Amino acid sequence: MQKLIVIIFLLFFSCGKKNNAEEKPGILTLREMSDLATVEYTVTKVIKASDNKTWFKVGDRKILMSCEAHIKAGIDMSAINKNSFTITDKNIEVLLPAPKIISVSLPAEGIKMEYEETGIFRDKFKSQDRDALARQAEQQIRNSIDSLGILNQAKVNTSMFVTNFLKRLGYQNISITYNGSLRQNNMQ
Repeated sequence: MQKLIVIIFLLFFSCGKKNNAEEKPGILTLREMSDLATVEYTVTKVIKASDNKTWFKVGDRKILMSCEAHIKAGIDMSAINKNSFTITDKNIEVLLPAPKIISVSLPAEGIKMEYEETGIFRDKFKSQDRDALARQAEQQIRNSIDSLGILNQAKVNTSMFVTNFLKRLGYQNISITYNGSLRQNNMQ
């Protein structure tokens, strides 16, 4: 029974690697799933810039942009193996990998210019200037991930998901622990 539960759990979360054989129409192809995202945050960062501090330029030039980022966090399911489970009757202990940041994305449609003011003797902001501000916003969002609590929320959501899954399989006492501390992927 113990091996059956482990096999079901592993099959549910990770499928075998796809071989390099040609795909045939109408045949189900299983692909490897390694990350289980259990939380997604949408964060908006407002960036304002002004370069009217230079003495040789006449007039103001200001811009206000908003950047929307999507941050996903969860666990690496490929780290789970048969040693991750201890089963005794209707009791199960599960050791999961620490939650990590899976992705940070700033879609182009989430970057908006909210306000721009350019003096009569000044050039408008160029696309390179706006791109540099968007990169600055992305870096500030990445730097603020720890303060958002997304990794803690991923841990809570993963625990609830796994607990509910194992309860449906008939386990009554479920203990979930995490290997190591919360960690963040280096997505840069």
